[in-house]
Amino acid sequence: LLRGLTDRAMLNTSGGRTPGGWLIPEDLAAAAILVLLPAIVGDPGSPDTGTDIGGIAWALVKAAIFIVLVLVVGVRLLPLVLTWIARTRSRELFLLAVVALAAGTAYGAYELFGVSFALGAFLAGVVMGGTGIHHQIEAEVLPFRDIFAVLFFVSVGMQVDLGVVVDEWHRVLVLAVVVVVGKTILTLALAFVMPRSGRDLAVVAAGLSQIGEFSFIVGQAGISLELLTDDQYALILAAAVLSILVNPLMFHLIPASQQLLLRTPFVGRRMRAARPGITPGEQQLHDHVVVVGYGRVGHQTVDVLRETGTDLLIVDLDEPSVEEAEGEGLRALFGDASNSDILDHAGLSHAKALVITVPSQISAELVVAAASQQAPDLPIIARAGTLDGIRRLHELGARHVINPELEGGLEIVRHTLFELDHSMNRLQPFLDAVRRDAYQGRLDGLDDETAEATRVLDQVLSAVRGVDIAWHQIPADSPLIGATLGSTDLRRLTGALVVAMMQHGELVANPSPDPAGAAAAPRGAIGAVRGSRPL
Repeated sequence: LLRGLTDRAMLNTSGGRTPGGWLIPEDLAAAAILVLLPAIVGDPGSPDTGTDIGGIAWALVKAAIFIVLVLVVGVRLLPLVLTWIARTRSRELFLLAVVALAAGTAYGAYELFGVSFALGAFLAGVVMGGTGIHHQIEAEVLPFRDIFAVLFFVSVGMQVDLGVVVDEWHRVLVLAVVVVVGKTILTLALAFVMPRSGRDLAVVAAGLSQIGEFSFIVGQAGISLELLTDDQYALILAAAVLSILVNPLMFHLIPASQQLLLRTPFVGRRMRAARPGITPGEQQLHDHVVVVGYGRVGHQTVDVLRETGTDLLIVDLDEPSVEEAEGEGLRALFGDASNSDILDHAGLSHAKALVITVPSQISAELVVAAASQQAPDLPIIARAGTLDGIRRLHELGARHVINPELEGGLEIVRHTLFELDHSMNRLQPFLDAVRRDAYQGRLDGLDDETAEATRVLDQVLSAVRGVDIAWHQIPADSPLIGATLGSTDLRRLTGALVVAMMQHGELVANPSPDPAGAAAAPRGAIGAVRGSRPL
């Protein structure tokens, strides 16, 4: 489920966080079943197999004692032990301690308290997640998690009896339909109770339309207690695997499920009332800029555009981001911009430009493709999630494509080499070559207009090569203090042209060199342009 949400850039949306949180009580419920099931069923070898009330109570007491020990004693003891081991700076010892403590807690839960191994491991993870060094623990254990996840599903697949699947295919199909369709209908039925957006519930329904991993463990417990036969467990296992295989296809039904919920009379009204953002027909949009994505890059883009007085419309799939934008006085539209129905409400045909700042390359491509169909002449400025995605976004209709990682890296290199006293005469050609290889190298074969625009950009960059811009702090005892720019003769002595001064916290652009121009050098910084050609 989490992998499917991550691959579709839904994990950090309101709809994606809901099924992720849903998994926690599901796992806790499965853990409770594992604790109570042996006490309810009794010993399979005993003639008296009725429910033992005393046994149930004792099982609950032992589980409660174990949970209290782990969450009270463990929370205080384990962080101290792990922190002390981390100070040894031995990665091997630290990793061994993490694995030993986790496995030891799980084994102790099983042997001493009769609690399932899975619940013990789960609580050990809860305790370690509360430590101050949990990020390092996650980093060290991550390779093991991936290995064991692969082994887990391989072992599940190896347990599937193909003979049973072939002979009992109709039963396997019925069980799979019960799981996939049944859980989907039950989840969508929450729309009658919870006033959430249709897309949120559709994402939850699609993500949960499968059998969780803990169900396999519960099934094994059923076999050990002789509640299930091997053939029955094989049927459940085959249906579970089928539901997992079908689950990725369920995400493609999200738009249809959302529309179905919105068309339901009672449910649709509740969803529209709960959904933030504008609704169709409420506002007439004209000469505005549509910004898709209100994350970190989106915030920076919007802040600058607001300073210029640009009329804006924010489109985001994350409800908190939409609410934040509305709280700041911005117009916002909640929805998936890759859905053409959502873009219908963004007024692209009357917009000045479309800016796409979402980090997902797939989402950006979907938005560009949908927007290009609705408004072919609309200028589209897109963020490329990958360098290889630059060409694809241009082909889909984006006029300008920017890769923030590349631009940020070049800016870091520029500042670093500048501090190492490398001249811009040598530095700028190198940066231009890297940028040209990243952008123009991926645009070969595109239309002549794009190629010509790239050549013009190179000419502009070449025109300013050899010009360095820097700020210089003037010390308090400098003879420049109190002097006018004309009397200092800085240009003749240094070859620099003063283009601005910071005086009393205010920027003075293009200061006058004569006394009448009030250009006495302040106790502060002078911005100068160095090079063979002054601006």
